[in-house]
Amino acid sequence: MKRMIVTVAAACALAVAPAVLAQTATPQTTKPQTTKPQTTKPQTTTQKPAAAGHEQHQGAAGADAAFVKEAGMGGMAEVDLGRLATEKAESADVKQFGQRMVDDHGKANDELKGLASQKNIMLAAELDAKHKALHDRLSKLSGASFDRAYMNAMVADHNEDVAKFQHEAKMGKDADVKAWAGKTLPTLQEHQKLAKDIHAKMSTATTGKAKTTGKAKTAGSAKK
Repeated sequence: MKRMIVTVAAACALAVAPAVLAQTATPQTTKPQTTKPQTTKPQTTTQKPAAAGHEQHQGAAGADAAFVKEAGMGGMAEVDLGRLATEKAESADVKQFGQRMVDDHGKANDELKGLASQKNIMLAAELDAKHKALHDRLSKLSGASFDRAYMNAMVADHNEDVAKFQHEAKMGKDADVKAWAGKTLPTLQEHQKLAKDIHAKMSTATTGKAKTTGKAKTAGSAKK
């Protein structure tokens, strides 16, 4: 019995041995891992190129550029007519007003020229047809007639200027142009008030003179 067990055990050992040998002889092959290359999506940035940003900072376009050009023309006309007033006006108030136009608008014009250069905006070098026509009309007048016509023009001009500068100071897109309009606006409002006061004073004086003349004529007729 014991001999039979030993024989069976030996047979099992002989059967297992080739399998073990085969297992140890055959190299273990591992399947190579395939790793997908990591793909990163290109980052999309909204930042504009440096040149475009520089151009946007330097240039003013559209309504802002139009405002600068119109302000330049208006300022040049105010200085031109102001000089004319200092020469031809009869009233001391009108002469002083004309000189103030030369001083204040001359300073504002110099500032605007620098701003226009920075923004690549070309300002006109001479008056347009509209302002030349006004200069020619006023230059043919003198004395009280000049004073009335000049102050009428100054009231109308400054009413228009104040409205445009208020709009630009509030709605302007270009920060520099908008700031200049806001800075200049109080001076224009002073001019507007002064022009209206002088105009009203002249109108009152004309009305009083007309009444005095009318009374004198009536008295002369009664004596006859």
